[in-house]
Amino acid sequence: MIYADNAATTKMSETAVKAMLEVINDNYGNPSSLYSIGQKAKEALEEARADIAGVIGAKPAEILFTSGGSEADNQAIISAAKTGEAAGKRHIISTKIEHHAVLHTLKKLEKEGFEVTLLEVNGDGLVTPEAVRDAIREDTCLVSVMYANNEIGTIEPIREIGAICREKKVPFHVDAVQAIGHIPVNVEEDNIDMLSSSAHKFHGPKGVGFLYVKKGIRLFNLIEGGAQEKGKRAGTENVPGIVAAAAALKEAVANMDKNAAYLTEKREKLIAGLKEISHSALNGHPVKRLPGNVNFCFEGIEGESLLLLLDDKGIQASSGSACTSGSLDPSHVLLAIGRVHDVAHGSLRLSIAEDITDADVDYIIKSVKEVVEYLRGFSPVWRDLVAGKSQFIL
Repeated sequence: MIYADNAATTKMSETAVKAMLEVINDNYGNPSSLYSIGQKAKEALEEARADIAGVIGAKPAEILFTSGGSEADNQAIISAAKTGEAAGKRHIISTKIEHHAVLHTLKKLEKEGFEVTLLEVNGDGLVTPEAVRDAIREDTCLVSVMYANNEIGTIEPIREIGAICREKKVPFHVDAVQAIGHIPVNVEEDNIDMLSSSAHKFHGPKGVGFLYVKKGIRLFNLIEGGAQEKGKRAGTENVPGIVAAAAALKEAVANMDKNAAYLTEKREKLIAGLKEISHSALNGHPVKRLPGNVNFCFEGIEGESLLLLLDDKGIQASSGSACTSGSLDPSHVLLAIGRVHDVAHGSLRLSIAEDITDADVDYIIKSVKEVVEYLRGFSPVWRDLVAGKSQFIL
């Protein structure tokens, strides 16, 4: 089996598993308890908080643990909206290619009377800092732009956008779920006020994430209850998951340069091989992209059939975000970069990890070529294209 859907989730590293099991077996106390085993769990929790803060250039007190990236996105955006509303500011800026955890939260706020501006991106999926500057108004209470896109891998100019937000005194939230652990992220250098992350994207466990909140930014609760996380996120902390997340992140960052170089080499080999397929196109920026992300459209086929046949060949991949895999609609990201519906339906995302080999890459290229040719062999859309009844787009 070749697992090539690491943008959806990653396998937990041995380091993370070991760290989790140690807490489960030996350090299982409630960190809010006063007795020794509870305080030992509290120490492990705070050590993990400090480790994560250190990795992203934050202070430990600025890290809030959540159940994942979606919760972190929701709390950041809703908090900024409520803070802005109290000051008479009800305008939010984001982009058309954000994760649905952001877009659906913004849609909810629109129903509550907020005005949302979703910025266009270019054909590579990039939003320009100038577009952000032009969109900021006196009543703008938040700018939210993802660090790297989960589907096409494009890395956005976050530092430049953050600098504009600082200049304009507008809070800046970044969904860094796909970026953390894979490319350098520093909240101070990048001018970020709030940042969301999820452990299962960097070889940590599912169900654990964190929200960085710069000191001075007001946070509102999504979950009421106890006084955990300084009263901002009620519920007993998932200490085993949090400790495992910190261990996974430290390991990922320690090996980041080596892994990025290795994955970029394999990524470029994959891209070169898939470009040999006629009427295909790479989605996302050719250079400013995540090291392990490859996303293609193939004209004349349907993505779901491609995935199922690749699965028969032992290759696990996706056609876009795992969060929308049950949807029959084409990817909103691909539509935003200018792909038409018919072409967007024939997409393939391969997101590779450090365990990929040259032999795996060769097999993926060979298999995709075979499956695309097979599907086109009985596709009426492809027949019409070849016969000249329809015009090729790619």
